[in-house]
Amino acid sequence: MKLAILSREPRNYSSRRLKEAALARGHKVKILDTLKFAISVEEETPRLYYKGTPLAGYDAVIPRIGASITFFGTAVVRQFEQMGTFTLNSSHAITVSRDKLRSLQILSRHDIGIPQSAFVRDKEDVLRAIKEVGDTPVIIKLLEGTQGIGVILADSVPIAAAIIETLQSTKQNVLIQKFVAESKGKDVRAFVVGDRVVAAMRRSAQGQEFRSNVHRGGTTQTLQLDTEYERTAVRAAQIMGLRVAGVDMLEGKDGPKVMEVNSSPGLEGIETATGLDIAGTIIDHIEEQVLFPDIDVRQRLTVQGGYGVSEFTVDPKSDLIGKTISDSGLREKDVVVLSIDRNRVVIPNPKGTREIMAGDKLLCFGKLLTLRGIVPTKKPRPRKKTTKTLS
Repeated sequence: MKLAILSREPRNYSSRRLKEAALARGHKVKILDTLKFAISVEEETPRLYYKGTPLAGYDAVIPRIGASITFFGTAVVRQFEQMGTFTLNSSHAITVSRDKLRSLQILSRHDIGIPQSAFVRDKEDVLRAIKEVGDTPVIIKLLEGTQGIGVILADSVPIAAAIIETLQSTKQNVLIQKFVAESKGKDVRAFVVGDRVVAAMRRSAQGQEFRSNVHRGGTTQTLQLDTEYERTAVRAAQIMGLRVAGVDMLEGKDGPKVMEVNSSPGLEGIETATGLDIAGTIIDHIEEQVLFPDIDVRQRLTVQGGYGVSEFTVDPKSDLIGKTISDSGLREKDVVVLSIDRNRVVIPNPKGTREIMAGDKLLCFGKLLTLRGIVPTKKPRPRKKTTKTLS
């Protein structure tokens, strides 16, 4: 294969390791400066120029897009996608994961633990937002911050309000999050490649520092994740649409809390802590994907008029419960069950003898008219009761 690594720092540890791993497997590879590209947008003939020369012939691209160049960097990745080149992480997934607020909003729709968070613009809402996340101490984050920069711990309401007001006065967008005290300056970094965690480490802050980032002086140690943390990391990466991701989690008293899903995770810390060849694992994954590329089932199948894909949970009162897929009548109605998610275990391409149970999450393809009759109607969530204090 001919590979391109998009990076502004060719001597960076991660860029070097990826190039070494690719060369060791007999591939051709170049590290290309992301800002040296020019994009040509024309009907049916998308083109890229690198340092003024037309670029073509690459089988795969590994984006290492820094936060400071996200807009242009993802535009370059998107152009490679338009040209039919496989990209390790898509432009859309990189863009979504870079936005801390948007990431949390997306994760909040799924069974994924996240720290309670609030985002406000009006200073009159600051006090309410702090109380909403559980009162002080709180973590205040810049939405565009990386490597622990722009993360502040405020241990009182006046200090938190002053910090937020100061940051907002400089046109910074800030996120207020619950401080997970039981994590005690530690977090977990799970490195996801494809559909599995290939390595994990615990990062610990030093001295009075509460940020555990390696760039802030944090120490690392290898870690064997339990099933819940591993499942959370893989699902978080998949929800973000990332094939390779560093998923940072706090160890809360009620389980993992996802802080961030990083689309360009560094290799130095994880390889040093675990002694594993993570770069080689990434190249192996690219080889598999270029040979057998992922297909967006929902996008491909909905091209046919009147057909689509739907995912729904089987209601306890459903007539499907207790029946096998063959006896359910779904196939006769032109509906195919693609997979069953049962108690967080996915059963792909289930056999006709598989029994349907209450709580199963079915991924089905078929006639939209039929699917509408099967999918249970969503019930409105009950509003939280609020106690008003009379003064």
